[in-house]
Amino acid sequence: MEAADRLSRVYGALAHPVRRAILAQLAHGEARVGDIATRFDMTAPAVTNHLKVLEEAGLVNRRVAAQSRILSLEPSALREGEEWLGNMRRFWAEAFDRLETHLSNGRKAKPRKGKERR
Repeated sequence: MEAADRLSRVYGALAHPVRRAILAQLAHGEARVGDIATRFDMTAPAVTNHLKVLEEAGLVNRRVAAQSRILSLEPSALREGEEWLGNMRRFWAEAFDRLETHLSNGRKAKPRKGKERR
């Protein structure tokens, strides 16, 4: 159940466009909290709340360097979500393969009752 809770936090964090934009920025490298906050047309407390959600989901790491708070992307949390999606992709691919096999092998044209084939 713990893994499911982690995935819920990760996908919940990814559900908001501002948080996805923050992660996209951090994918290019570390950034100071203040630099991230200036990119968005919202209050500093609102940005801080978004950062807190990302940190709680394990998507972002924060470290202190002198007076700065430096954020970096934590890709391991994304890998867990990617693995889950990969399992779902395989499930559906196999299900569609089975359906295709069933439809091509199991259904030959049969005449309808009351009508004969010519």
